[in-house]
Amino acid sequence: MMERLFADRRQWCNRRLFVTLLLGFSSGLPLALSGGTLQAWFADVDVDIRAIGFVSLMGLPYALKFLWSPLMDRFVPPIAGRRRGWLFICQFLLLATIVMLGSLTPAEHLQPMLWLALLLAFFSASQDIAVDAYRTDLLEVPERGLGAALSVAGYRLALLCAGAGALIMADQIGWQQTYWLLAGLLGLGLLATWLGPTPTFEAAAPRSLRAAVVEPFRDFLNRRAAIVLLVFIVLYKFGDAFAGTLTTAFLIQGLGFSTTDVGVVGKGFGLVATLGGALFGGLLMYRLRLFRALLLFGVLQALTNLSFVGLAELGADTAWTYWAMVGAVGLENLAGGMGTAAFVALLMALCNHHYTATQYALLSALSAVARVIVGPPAGELVHQIGWAPFFLLTFLLALPGLWLLLRLRPVIEQADRDQG
Repeated sequence: MMERLFADRRQWCNRRLFVTLLLGFSSGLPLALSGGTLQAWFADVDVDIRAIGFVSLMGLPYALKFLWSPLMDRFVPPIAGRRRGWLFICQFLLLATIVMLGSLTPAEHLQPMLWLALLLAFFSASQDIAVDAYRTDLLEVPERGLGAALSVAGYRLALLCAGAGALIMADQIGWQQTYWLLAGLLGLGLLATWLGPTPTFEAAAPRSLRAAVVEPFRDFLNRRAAIVLLVFIVLYKFGDAFAGTLTTAFLIQGLGFSTTDVGVVGKGFGLVATLGGALFGGLLMYRLRLFRALLLFGVLQALTNLSFVGLAELGADTAWTYWAMVGAVGLENLAGGMGTAAFVALLMALCNHHYTATQYALLSALSAVARVIVGPPAGELVHQIGWAPFFLLTFLLALPGLWLLLRLRPVIEQADRDQG
């Protein structure tokens, strides 16, 4: 199988996939600059903690982006077409906003910086809408798995640059220069938009704003098993999200590892494993159809949660605990990356090209529900039943999504064929 896969390397070495990687990077870069990195800047110069708390509100535009996504389906900018035109607009606005943010100082311009950060998050969420829509319209069906993986890889690398990388740079050259330098990296996104081809099939925009708002919902809900599909979107990565929400706490509090160990293994090695899993899963999807990939990767996601059951039973202070942690973290992130590649490919397959921006924004928001709601109940469960039973429960919580997947096989295979 691997020989056949790499014999087809010309299929997965093309401009569409290269553009997808760069746009993933452009999508991830502004997120930290309006969030965690900005918090670090404020903390570094002793801004009042109450003001720092307001930075968490910068995540609101990402959660609410579906509210204005119909505008990006309905209206066509005068340059570069509907998808690339909106990308150019968002990227130029992002570049200007980051430069302006870096030109101010918290000591003198705290309130303007907070407003600029909110504006930055709004333009960033808008760019995400345009990137998701363009990627969905651009990639051919066999490329979607690898395209999703490359988008995730670019996004995670950008978070690394604008997160840990920014903190290191700020210690050397100062915060303002760091923001200006990172603004320059948005040039990669502009390059991708400029190089990006026009999608082979570019649907006409909706005829009215009302159509852009109403028709995406009507179109989706008129499909076979639409409600079951929506439930599946919530449940597919539910067990994975449930386990992931407390993994760091488990390694530190449950097993007594140092923050350095968790940073190196849980964050550093885990990131590498996630990227490797996403890329490997994307490559496998050239040979696996969408349903088979979702099933195989979903089973692996569920099974790797059991590695944390074994780790909890092994306990701290044994000769094998450290290497067992490395194995568990590696396997869990590898399978999670593969599952993400298939899941993003599913969201693309479910979108109607007439309403890609709106439908993808809605479906991706729905898929984030699990990550939002699992925190409080997860902590209470660990308190009541302990770590090993908790991770066993996360395995069991992955099973309803797999059961629904089997029920939805004809629907998913039809969606895959329709867009092929």
